[in-house]
Amino acid sequence: MKMERREAWALAGLAAILIISAAWWALALWPAGDVPPAWLVRTRAVCFGTRPDGLPGPEGWGALIFQPLGMLGLLLVGWRHELVGGLCALRRRPAGRAALILLSALAVVGAGAVGLRVRVAAAAAGSASASTEAEGAPEWGTFRPEDRAAPELALLDQHGALVRLSDFAGRPLLVTFAFGHCETVCPLVVRETLAARRGLAAAGLEVEAVVLTLDPWRDTPTRLGHLASRLGLAYGERLLGGEPAAVEAALDRWEVPRERDLRTGDIVHPPLVYVVDPQGRIAFAATGGEAVLAGLVRQSLGG
Repeated sequence: MKMERREAWALAGLAAILIISAAWWALALWPAGDVPPAWLVRTRAVCFGTRPDGLPGPEGWGALIFQPLGMLGLLLVGWRHELVGGLCALRRRPAGRAALILLSALAVVGAGAVGLRVRVAAAAAGSASASTEAEGAPEWGTFRPEDRAAPELALLDQHGALVRLSDFAGRPLLVTFAFGHCETVCPLVVRETLAARRGLAAAGLEVEAVVLTLDPWRDTPTRLGHLASRLGLAYGERLLGGEPAAVEAALDRWEVPRERDLRTGDIVHPPLVYVVDPQGRIAFAATGGEAVLAGLVRQSLGG
């Protein structure tokens, strides 16, 4: 039986949905090597809320699953009879049956590839955690006790004022590290640090928070104000920077592991938050988590 034009259009619509969905999933999950292109990192962060392990966040998985289903639902609402008729006509043809079998096989292979990608990411995260622990640096979402004097700061904030560690004497302090071109880990750690500080402030505890740039070459003093606004810093929360030599010296004193890619300028670094007690000693090193940070601040106060 000859396929009607409307049935052909319905099948074309289904093919378009399948192609778009496959491209969408590939954009989110296709392996991109140890150093993915900056445009890909930014795109995945914006579209899928990519987590530190490279997998989409909850919103990203939702978009990957429900957007194709939504498009398919719209197609069924308007073209259900035509689509069913077109598939039936396709099954009656040898070439059509072969195409459907091939499509089913590709779906199975794709599902297996997604499962493998998730398992590889989980294994890599576990390996990274073990390596991090062996090196003495904190794992994601954990903390370790410290007991050493906090190093000096002496850097400029987003308002151009010189900030020293002594400015925070008598109050607990959260110190974290980020850079402006980071679209994944940095915004998450900064957001959790600020949320912990504000939650404690709402409970009546006066806590300070500062963010040191890891990229003084691009996060220049004139750009700190814009970057502070983009990171969501409120009044009293400081973003520190300055001349590259001064910032690098401060980061060395604070023992911040980092490696700069000279090709892209991006900084590879662990998520890191220091909890400084009112006496000016680093009490804990953590990797974020609003509840974790708030609890560590309370512990540093003896609560």
